[in-house]
Amino acid sequence: MIPGRRLVPGLADRLRRRAARAWRDDEAGNAIVEYIGVAVVLLIPLVYLVVTIGRIQAASFAAESAAAEAGRIVAQAESEAAAAGPAALAVELAFADQGFDVDGASALSVACEASPCHTPGARIDVDVAARVPLPLLPVSVAGVPTSMSVSARHVVRVEDHREAP
Repeated sequence: MIPGRRLVPGLADRLRRRAARAWRDDEAGNAIVEYIGVAVVLLIPLVYLVVTIGRIQAASFAAESAAAEAGRIVAQAESEAAAAGPAALAVELAFADQGFDVDGASALSVACEASPCHTPGARIDVDVAARVPLPLLPVSVAGVPTSMSVSARHVVRVEDHREAP
């Protein structure tokens, strides 16, 4: 300030307001652009993660259902040979219900503790293992797994009051 001279009253306030308005005008519209940029960067991977976890959970549920159903079929069948086809079909249907295409015969594994398998009171171990594709990925992506392995085990006992084979 120059000695002996007075500033115009309110000039400092007007200058401050004008500078603030100019700064606001320069930033007008930038918030929406920044929001959209952050939303795309964060939300797309988050949505993909949720979809992928949902598909893996569906495959896991299908494997559990397939193992339980195949175990029931094997335990109630007259022989191992008679159970093979229907048990494999049950595995295929359980996965198909969740939208997966799995070969039931190759995904199913049956192990018996007794020989023959249908001895009354015998334990039957049924394992189902399959690889399911991850959603929205091409067949091969360098360094990225495109499928996930799911498996389930179910143990069934043959009825004690069943006629021995």
